[in-house]
Amino acid sequence: MKNINVFKHLYFNWWRNIDKILFSLILIFFILGLFFSLVSTSLVASDRLNTNSYLFFFKHLIFISIGFTIIFFISYLDQNKLLLISKILFLICLFALILVPIFGTEVKGSKRWIEILFLPRFQPIEVLKPFTIVILAIILSSEKNNLYLKYLFSFLLIVPIIFLLISQPDIGQTLLIFFSWLALIFVSGINLLLFFLFSGFVLSIIFYLIFFVPKFEYVLIRILSFLNPSSGNNYQSEKAAEAIINGGFFGKGIGEGVLKNNVPEAHTDYIVSVISEEFGAVMIFVILLMFLYFLYHLYKKLYQLNDDKKKLIIVGLGFLILLQFLIHVGVNIRMFPTTGMTLPFISYGGSSIIGSSIISGIILNLTKKNNLIWKKKF
Repeated sequence: MKNINVFKHLYFNWWRNIDKILFSLILIFFILGLFFSLVSTSLVASDRLNTNSYLFFFKHLIFISIGFTIIFFISYLDQNKLLLISKILFLICLFALILVPIFGTEVKGSKRWIEILFLPRFQPIEVLKPFTIVILAIILSSEKNNLYLKYLFSFLLIVPIIFLLISQPDIGQTLLIFFSWLALIFVSGINLLLFFLFSGFVLSIIFYLIFFVPKFEYVLIRILSFLNPSSGNNYQSEKAAEAIINGGFFGKGIGEGVLKNNVPEAHTDYIVSVISEEFGAVMIFVILLMFLYFLYHLYKKLYQLNDDKKKLIIVGLGFLILLQFLIHVGVNIRMFPTTGMTLPFISYGGSSIIGSSIISGIILNLTKKNNLIWKKKF
């Protein structure tokens, strides 16, 4: 009985302080992902692998259950413990990322996943990204070093991560980390000349690797295929764009789409096209509006925070979600070459869901009522 009362106290104390609008939107995103997994992709993916018809749905449900446990735990912590745990988990995840080229599992020519002891196969970068944002924010908001040393230290932090991602190779996640870092140093007040010098230097290295290093020839092939649709190397992206067109405004109906039968990674990399084909462009528009409102409500909180560190973390995590959303949608509508980027919260995938849950937990933690300067009176 005592344990039940303790749990109730923890729960109500947590519920009283979190931002209920942000939490509700996060909950809706995850439920939508689970719903689409059930009605649009689970049966086909399971059939392709000759497993139980609802295996992917139940795995998705397990991942989300674990995710909400993570959200509750992280969002309940006080700020000092959150920052300490973020530093520890950053080092652990970075170590796991270092192990990927050595012990990683190769899938379709890329080593991005690793299996450690009893843990299922996962992608370390998905878990590392939110903690990277936290550490970058700590460095850039530090009062111990001068401005230029902060930029140098933050740059040195992302260099090994970018190097490890390039070695997998994973250009999509590389660009995501790099542009998130750029966003953070930009809002921290960097001199524009220095900003463009940093940007140009790193981008020139990435372009050199893509165009002149044989290991990254596959990236160059994707870019050239994207620029020349008639080359015949755009099967997946062409089918994805075709599915969106065929779905029209209101879609073909639940279970009537064909993209999930034709594209291997439909439930992860092309979930927007699957949704659009069966539920129509109107559903994608609704999801887009919810994402935009989520970011709008999140960034409104910046005016209620008096800590630069918290502000930078919020900006960085919000930008991470926005950029990943734009890249995923851009690939699905053939604005960008194929990258293998999931849709935050909604795509199937344990690593992606856990990563989104960590982001959600940190956001809910920093936007709690007791972290704000003022509170609305009703």
